[in-house]
Amino acid sequence: MNTMSLFRNAPNTVTFKAGQVIFEEGEAGNNMYVIQEGEVDIFLHTKLLETAGVGGIFGEMALVDNEPRSGTVIAKTDCKVVPINQKQFLYLLGETPYFAIQVMHVMAERLRKQHQEHQ
Repeated sequence: MNTMSLFRNAPNTVTFKAGQVIFEEGEAGNNMYVIQEGEVDIFLHTKLLETAGVGGIFGEMALVDNEPRSGTVIAKTDCKVVPINQKQFLYLLGETPYFAIQVMHVMAERLRKQHQEHQ
């Protein structure tokens, strides 16, 4: 099972055009997102941290710690994403352990990338 299988038929998708800012560092974060189509670039400060594609998630940290966005995300290509609010996020964590593990995996991977770049 992957993240996309949970959201394949989600009715509440949002589309962004290539180059469109999805959110900026410092903004309040009310949603995380799962990518259904396309790719997004994730920046930490002004440095590209990663490009995420179909099945990828972003914006999860704001739902975990209720702090402002730690990075900026820009649509690399035209894309379609599924927003997940705090209530949905908590439900998914409780009802779908694999989803929780995937979120932790993504967060750990990004933290390791940041750590490696600062050595």
